[in-house]
Amino acid sequence: MAKKNEKTLDNTSKETAAAVKDMQIHGDPDAWKCLAKASSKAEGWMKSTKAMEIKGKGVLVQVSTQQGDQVAEALAFLPGTKIREFKGNLEIVDVDWRDPTPA
Repeated sequence: MAKKNEKTLDNTSKETAAAVKDMQIHGDPDAWKCLAKASSKAEGWMKSTKAMEIKGKGVLVQVSTQQGDQVAEALAFLPGTKIREFKGNLEIVDVDWRDPTPA
């Protein structure tokens, strides 16, 4: 059996994921938006929080933690919310949220 390559822990975009030579993509790879990610190649761990907006319904949030070969994930649906960009970061806000600062 061929030896597996070491898993890449620090991918955060299509550009960095392109280093995975045999990666296959189905559906929209940008459906999930990365809210936060931290990893250490030297220590072999990774934590990430991703969100996918379901228009008119809410936001699905996925939290992933990997330590070596051990992986834990949690999924939650936040009804009545949406994803917005604020100062270069993504955040989840109430669907009726309005920016109080004038345009």
